[in-house]
Amino acid sequence: MEGLPASTFAGRRAATLAVLGSGVMVLPAAPVRMRSRDTEHNYRPDSELFYLTGATEPGTVAVLMGGSEPRFVLFVHERDPDAELWTGRRLGPEESTVRFGADEAYPLSELESRLPTLLGEGDRVHFRLGRKDEVEDMVLAALARARARGGRRGTGPRALVDPGEILDDMRLRKDDAEVERLRRAAAVTVAGHEEGLRAVRPGAGEWAVQAAIEAAFLQNGATGPGYGTIVGSGPNACVLHYVDNRRMIEEGDLVLIDAGAEVALYNGDITRTLPASGRFDDAQRSVYDVVERARAAAMAAVRPGATIGAVHDSAVAVLVEGLVALGVLEGDVGDLVASEAYKPYYPHQTSHWLGLDVHDPADYAWGGASRMLEAGMVFTIEPGLYFRPGIGGRAERLEGIGVRVEDDVLVTASGCESLTAAFPTAIDEIEALVGGRG
Repeated sequence: MEGLPASTFAGRRAATLAVLGSGVMVLPAAPVRMRSRDTEHNYRPDSELFYLTGATEPGTVAVLMGGSEPRFVLFVHERDPDAELWTGRRLGPEESTVRFGADEAYPLSELESRLPTLLGEGDRVHFRLGRKDEVEDMVLAALARARARGGRRGTGPRALVDPGEILDDMRLRKDDAEVERLRRAAAVTVAGHEEGLRAVRPGAGEWAVQAAIEAAFLQNGATGPGYGTIVGSGPNACVLHYVDNRRMIEEGDLVLIDAGAEVALYNGDITRTLPASGRFDDAQRSVYDVVERARAAAMAAVRPGATIGAVHDSAVAVLVEGLVALGVLEGDVGDLVASEAYKPYYPHQTSHWLGLDVHDPADYAWGGASRMLEAGMVFTIEPGLYFRPGIGGRAERLEGIGVRVEDDVLVTASGCESLTAAFPTAIDEIEALVGGRG
């Protein structure tokens, strides 16, 4: 997939600078993480840095300066033939200036000496704490020096602010280019799930299903999975973030698959629950039916002007009605919802924002009120019911059954669109697919 045009990043920077005022924003690249000793994990660029600049090289630091003369300054690794022999070609300061539209670009080795002056020109510094690395140390030291020098003149930064105060809401509303990438990520995710479905059968290893899914991701243009692939068979379907994938699938198992492809740094996220033997038994079918109706009710609640909380509430109402019908809960549905009696069986929320991050940033509530939905927002809908082994009580006959059904949803001007509708959710369709192995 082609990269985003430079004008997209320039527009985002302009919107950021308009809100930044006289502040300074410092956005470093994601750190290189070590797997063990000198072996690195595959590198994944920082989402905020990419969102505003398009830069993906390790070590890059972007500084956006507001005020009467806004500037975009980059610090990057210099060209180095010896280093490039091992890790690939670097752009260097000169090429980075042209590629990313920076006003200035300097070698990364000059960051420590130049940063105090750059920070001293702003009234607030926007930087995300918690990295505990050299860049954070530099920012804090530069902030201290800038404040010390500017105190007598009443100039210099007076606050440290998380960049998310500006960027989170910007990233929440996807533009057309982002929606295109999310559509592609969803399509590749569907292709992976289709291959995984063909591998689901009694006697197959969870790991073999994972391998089929992730191979299809790569074959269809993804860089890989956007998060740890979950293939939970039997009791493992009741573990929300199960990623070991080491169990052998048995006859009569349900297999919960939660996997998403990352394409051009944007993510898909789908969950389907499949009967390993090709058909749901009566208990499995009854639970799946409740979850699927909850998914449909949540989907029907999505439209501009509704709230993300209303989407969750719509799913919960159906789940609680279903738990009463299953004999797991007893009492008035409204009272059971209010008391959260469903939490042992449905402990998570129905949705999370989706985009450059699988769990994209932005608040779900403001001032105690749930966030109102707007066209361009993308999120998941993923109700589930989980009856862990040993849960006992009125749920004893359902022990070991875990079901989740998840789609990716785009809010449109008139309602919503499921980006993952190509992979069915209806019981009969799921049975037909698994029974025929796709």
